[in-house]
Amino acid sequence: MVDPATEKIREYVRATLGRPGSHGLDHIERVTAMCERIGREEHADMRILIPAALLHDIARPLEKERSIPHEQEGARMAEAFLHSIAYDSDCIPAITHAIRAHRYRSTEKPASLEAQVLSDADKLDAMGAVGIARTFMRAGEHNGSIHDGIGHFRDKLLKLPDLMYTGTARRIAGERSAFLLRFLEALEDEMSVSQD
Repeated sequence: MVDPATEKIREYVRATLGRPGSHGLDHIERVTAMCERIGREEHADMRILIPAALLHDIARPLEKERSIPHEQEGARMAEAFLHSIAYDSDCIPAITHAIRAHRYRSTEKPASLEAQVLSDADKLDAMGAVGIARTFMRAGEHNGSIHDGIGHFRDKLLKLPDLMYTGTARRIAGERSAFLLRFLEALEDEMSVSQD
């Protein structure tokens, strides 16, 4: 049975996110599903984790328009929305903390299990086959090239396995990182052949 509050949150996210892209609704759904998987194994509080996962990138469009950190603005937007639907007020501070702390570049570090799970799930969606696809989507969104995507692999994605908080995520990250490395080797090999 679908929780009515969760469905209201999903509707709000669908209406607010707008266009698809590397941080679109499909990313939100994958991160939420990964949070459910990791959260069950790590015994996280789903009343905190699932709303945080659904809302974690809610301010991405505003970040693009106004150059404001989406994790900070997203936490503010999430707090206002959750109060507007009378969500359990005891959970809201933990939800907003998880949103503020989820980002790779966040200055605030995940201080709760739920925040750690969200951070891990978000990073896992940047790895493996989906992460490869998202990397090149992102490069295109920023008018970049294949070489920009390769740079993103080297500068960020290959470092992610060492940044996982939970044992469950570390296991998944190892598998996805190995796949990413195999792809990168093949891609660089093909790119070097094309330059001969």
